[in-house]
Amino acid sequence: MKVDVYNLEGKKTSKADLSDDVFAIEPNDHAIYLDVKRYLAAQRQGTHKTKERAEIQGSTKKIKKQKGTGGARAGSIKNPLFVGGGNVFGPRPRKYELKLNKKVRQLARKSALAYKAKEDGGIRVVKGLAMETPKTKELLGTFGKLGLENQKTLVVVPEQNPGLYLSSRNLPKHRVMTAGDLSTYDIMNCQNIVFVDNAHEVITGILTA
Repeated sequence: MKVDVYNLEGKKTSKADLSDDVFAIEPNDHAIYLDVKRYLAAQRQGTHKTKERAEIQGSTKKIKKQKGTGGARAGSIKNPLFVGGGNVFGPRPRKYELKLNKKVRQLARKSALAYKAKEDGGIRVVKGLAMETPKTKELLGTFGKLGLENQKTLVVVPEQNPGLYLSSRNLPKHRVMTAGDLSTYDIMNCQNIVFVDNAHEVITGILTA
């Protein structure tokens, strides 16, 4: 399939070929769901912790006799029923990471890209978008010429471009990342994808390897 190629002035200059093996497949919704779930689970720190009765400070002496008080029997002051007592089955540090096979992850990214390719203007190719030094105002002006100033946009570059990355870091609706770091969540969490130069070829090579 073909998409429009734009210059930095926002004018169409030619057409770029997108691989049908990546951008024109029948999307698999379940694969997308699994990969997004895996991505979000991996973002969780898993450092939550509460102290159980063996971990809090306090005497283990029996606080009153077993019978004859008219109340319920009680052991140490660490009993979970008392204020300041230990928690019962409280949260413990754990990993939330989920395992997903490589081919399923590839299918998920292909499916997400196929959805974007079906949208009008969902995928664009821009030539020459690079910066030697951070210039946020200049980058925002380029997005304005492309009609993307107020749209949530993901800019995919073929390789690291520190100047471009730093220029976009303060723009809440725009994000720059390399093709190798592209995830299903990133694709689904934007309105438009802008491939810089040959970034679409790089991601095609990754997803068809």
